[in-house]
Amino acid sequence: MVSATAAGPAVLHVPAARGAERVRALARRAGLRCTDGHAEAGAVTVVVADDAQQALRGRPDHHGPLLLVCDTVGRTGLLRALRAGAVVLRGADLTPETLAAAVRRARHPHPSIPYPELSHLLAGGPPADGPDRSGTAPPALTARQTSVLRLMAEGHGNADIARLLDCSEHTVKNVIYEVMARLQARNRAHAVARAVRHGLV
Repeated sequence: MVSATAAGPAVLHVPAARGAERVRALARRAGLRCTDGHAEAGAVTVVVADDAQQALRGRPDHHGPLLLVCDTVGRTGLLRALRAGAVVLRGADLTPETLAAAVRRARHPHPSIPYPELSHLLAGGPPADGPDRSGTAPPALTARQTSVLRLMAEGHGNADIARLLDCSEHTVKNVIYEVMARLQARNRAHAVARAVRHGLV
């Protein structure tokens, strides 16, 4: 189980929508509580939608932490979400760990743009699956390696990653070495950059 933040257990308000029950189930596995009915004060509102623009429709004056879980995340929708102060999580990336990390970011916003979103905006969208410009196919990563890589891309240190994934720091270090070897990266930053290039984060 993923432990709650030091500020106290996070509370989520997940309005009814297709996929909302899956979010609630993953939230429970992550140690997060979901409210019934109306949102409580300080609760993170989690909107499940096809895309960020749809999720933001009808919420121009939303107050409080906002997390969007979307099937697709386009550049325009991501820009609108960032301007609205919302955190965006792709449905395909949804796990108890990534949900807990996204909720934490929504509860404690940072003035800078997180690395995955920044790279997405600068690149104009993630690259398509398949070979990159050099003709090399994207390296295959395990689910654990992908989880660690995504948390690295969000700026988490080894201790934080170990806590989020409920494992030891030694395990995290080993997984990072494996990721760097598979991506032929010189360091953590290089690994994240190559992962972005291959569309792995």
